[in-house]
Formats: sequence, structure tokens, C-alpha cells
Amino acid sequence: MTRKALITGITGQDGAYLAQLLLSKGYEVHGLARRSSTSDVNLTRLKWLGIEKDVQIVDGDLQDLSGLVRTITTIKPDEVYNLAAQSFVASSWQQPILTGQVTALGVTNVLEAIRLAKPDARFYQASSSEMYGLVQHPIQSEQTPFYPRSPYAVAKLYGHWITVNYRESFGIHASSGILFNHESPLRGIEFVTRKVTDSVARIKLGLSKELRLGNTSAKRDWGHAKDYVQAMWLMLQQDKADDYVVATGRTSTVRTMCEIAFEHVGLNIDDHLVIDEKLFRPAEVDILLGDPAKAKAKLGWEPTTSMEDMIREMVEADLKRLS
Repeated sequence: MTRKALITGITGQDGAYLAQLLLSKGYEVHGLARRSSTSDVNLTRLKWLGIEKDVQIVDGDLQDLSGLVRTITTIKPDEVYNLAAQSFVASSWQQPILTGQVTALGVTNVLEAIRLAKPDARFYQASSSEMYGLVQHPIQSEQTPFYPRSPYAVAKLYGHWITVNYRESFGIHASSGILFNHESPLRGIEFVTRKVTDSVARIKLGLSKELRLGNTSAKRDWGHAKDYVQAMWLMLQQDKADDYVVATGRTSTVRTMCEIAFEHVGLNIDDHLVIDEKLFRPAEVDILLGDPAKAKAKLGWEPTTSMEDMIREMVEADLKRLS
């Protein structure tokens, strides 16, 4: 029989790539999306991948438990991937309560809906490397203590532990992927990598003159979203649910990432980069570097795209968009 998957956050970067992957494997893919009174569901990313007509969009919201129960009762999914969240770190200081309601308690609502309506469904929770925050070890693994440094990270930590709790309390096949930064041409413009590649493309085309950033000394472990959704799927194919760090094992500064983008179009970074102290975070995460050994050993997963190739791909995509 055809396997069914329900993806919350299907209109986001990861949701779109995951939907593409699952469709390629013969799944029937349903996506939960929140509508507003001013516009229809934004299917831009699904359209970019050419799959918008292949997925079935369902109205829903992580804050609405009754709606989630009805959705799962109707679809009867074999796998549920919870990718929806208020996922922009900077906004979480301005909207801490909303972030907690959606990014934290929303996970409980999805798990509770599964427990009530389809307890044999396998569940994936999108945890985040931001949970490590003020890092307690130079390289972060599944055993590294967490120290979140933003309302977003605190909310993600709740979502992570409630997933563990439902696995241990109710026997649900519930796994968390502690994903380090992963980007692509589908990344939202508010995230630093996409802000950089879009700005570089605009400068190259004569549409802008400068790139304004905050702390360019922060270090991140960057991978490609297409690689990371493969790890999500692999987690739900295991006999036993577990938690996995998904990372490249390599860290680079924000400035180094910027240099790659500028060099790709033949520009000098120092002619265009402006450091703006207003863009510094209230509490910074200085360095993130993941240890993906467990994912490699147990899932057979490895990243296939380098950070350099990913940034060049993103610049080319933004040049195409703007041209």
C-alpha cells in the first residue's frame, strides 16, 4: 500500500524539500498549512520545485489540537514530520509568547493528536542546534548539555524533550533531529545566508551597494537542506526511535560565508560590507559545530554538498530571480 506522510510546515524550505523527497519515494504527501484572511497559502517553494500540484494541502494550525486530531483521523498518516514553527531567532525576542505557543506547545499538540488518533504513526520533530546556545563543549553531540540563548531556542528545547517524553511514556515512535544550520535557494530572505546571497546578487546587478550585517565573527556549521531532509526520512525508517545530530562537522564564520558569495561574482567584500551594531542579537551564540558520528554510523547518512557549493548555488538562484 502507498505510504502516507503528513508534513507540518510544508510551505517552508525543509517542508518543500522533504515533500519532494517523499514524492520521489512514492508517498502520498499531505501538508498542513495555516491560512490568513489576506492571502492564500504561499506555495512559492513548492512551485520552485515543480511539485505544488502533487501534494495535498490541509488547513491547520499547531495551536489547534482538535483540528490536528481531525486531520490525523482523516488522513491516517504512516509518518508525521513536524517542521512548523516560529523559526526566526531574531523575532523570538519580539514575540516570545507566540514562539512558545507554536514552537514549544505546538509539538505537544501534534504528539497528543497522534496518541489519540494514530498511535502507530511515526513522528519526526525538528529540533535545533540553537538549543546548545552557550556551548558546553567545543563539538556538540547528542550527549552535550543544552544552554539555549533565545526564546526560540528555549521553545525548541521544550519540543525536543516532550518528544522524548512521549516516546518513553506512550511508546510512540518519536525521533528528533538536532539539525545544525542548513540552507538552500529556498531559504527565507530573513535568514543570514539568504540575506547575504540576495544582497550580493543585488550588488552585482547594480540594484544595491551594500550588505549590512551584525556579528560576522559568529561561527556556524552549515549544510544543504536537501541533504538534511534525507536524514529526517532515514530516522523514521529505523526499528527504534532515537535522537540524532545532523551536521557537517565543519564550522565557518559568517564573514567567511560572505567572502565565498562575493568572490563568486568577482566582488571585494570590503567594498560593500557594513557592520551595523543594531543587528547584533541580545544574547549571541558564538559557535556551533556538530558531531554527526551517530547519524553516519546508525543511519548511514553523510552530507553531499559543501558549504562553498551551497552558497554559490544560492547566489546563482538569486541572480536568476532578480534578472
